[in-house]
Amino acid sequence: MTRFHGSRSGGPVNGWWTYLEEQTRREVDASVLRDRRLTAVKAVWEALRPLGVGLHEAEQVVHVRYDILGDRVQHRPPDPLDVSSLAARAAAHQGRVAAVEALWDGDTVHDWFVLLVAVLDDPAGEGHLATVYQRPGGRPLGTAAADAGQALANYLGVPFHFASPYIPDDQAPRWRTAQRPSEGS
Repeated sequence: MTRFHGSRSGGPVNGWWTYLEEQTRREVDASVLRDRRLTAVKAVWEALRPLGVGLHEAEQVVHVRYDILGDRVQHRPPDPLDVSSLAARAAAHQGRVAAVEALWDGDTVHDWFVLLVAVLDDPAGEGHLATVYQRPGGRPLGTAAADAGQALANYLGVPFHFASPYIPDDQAPRWRTAQRPSEGS
């Protein structure tokens, strides 16, 4: 079997596109045009997995479709980071907000991004508030997330926690972990 290897510019990786049935191609393009990247990747991967295509290659095929469809893609607007929007999202979660936390996450599509979450008590858990992506020409990602998280925490009168605002670290200590007394003390 011939495996296609290529770059984000299309190249040979786009050869996998020709192996897709027309119906699958239409579904993938419809998902891309609605900016539903994961749905598109899943469709490509499921269709081509019997041919030995891995998840990474499926992501590359979809990335090429984003490049080809270009300005026609209806990109979702970024999550609002103003205090009133974030406070409304926090209020929609069940449980009392005990803290606001920012944490790094990442994937092969967006690189690094920051999640803003409400740390909840009674019942314990957390609720998603916003995902902060790097904006072209925008402030540094960690700074934008920290400013929005701190402003919301101040508004709600709760602590704000961001263990690593300047360096992406998805293993940094979480707020609840930092609140527990160390063992043996």
